[in-house]
Amino acid sequence: MWKVIAGFAAFAALALFILSQGGDIDLGGEKHDIAAHSETVAEPASAASR
Repeated sequence: MWKVIAGFAAFAALALFILSQGGDIDLGGEKHDIAAHSETVAEPASAASR
């Protein structure tokens, strides 16, 4: 049983290390405000699509 717990702790530590090295990762959950969607504003249609 102790091996399962030790394996879980090692896996969790490795996962946190990898996530911390990954850059801008938000673990805050779902965002329901307008500011969270400001990066995904669609660009106007290009001339080729007219």
